[in-house]
This record gives sequence, C-alpha cells and structure tokens, in this order.
Amino acid sequence: MRTWQVERRKRTRHLIELGGLVVKAGIVDLTGDDRAMIYGALCWMADKLRSDQGRHARKLWAAKGKQAFEADPETHGPTGQKTQADHR
Repeated sequence: MRTWQVERRKRTRHLIELGGLVVKAGIVDLTGDDRAMIYGALCWMADKLRSDQGRHARKLWAAKGKQAFEADPETHGPTGQKTQADHR
C-alpha cells in the first residue's frame, strides 16, 4: 500500500472516531442531527478554548470526559482499564 493511502486511511479513521464522540455524547439526538447547530456549538467551544477561560475549560472538560469514558462499559472493562478493542 502506498504512503498516501496509509495516511488517508489514518485520517479517515481519525475523523470517524471524532464523529463517534459526537454521537456517543448524545449531541446528534439532542440536536435532531442539526449540522448547523452542532457546528455552532463546536465553534463556541473553540472560542471558549481560545479565551482567557481556556485553561479552566480544558481542565473541566477533560475531567468530565475522563469520567464519562470510565463510566462507559464499552470504553473500559470492569477494572477501569482500556479493553483490547481500544488498543487497535
């Protein structure tokens, strides 16, 4: 396989995983799959991260995300460790 094909597949997988987070968080259902609303919320989030409150937002959101991942049995096994599927 050529280098550009490998890189394209990596990028595609990365984008799919990011989209999965949007679904996993319930954003798609909560917005009725309104792409403009989802994009607007992401733009608001980016503005917040660029602001003087960015450091605080990063800490808060990272802790909330970590807690959500740890509570999700699909993400972690009973011990709280990543499952084999997470290492693929």
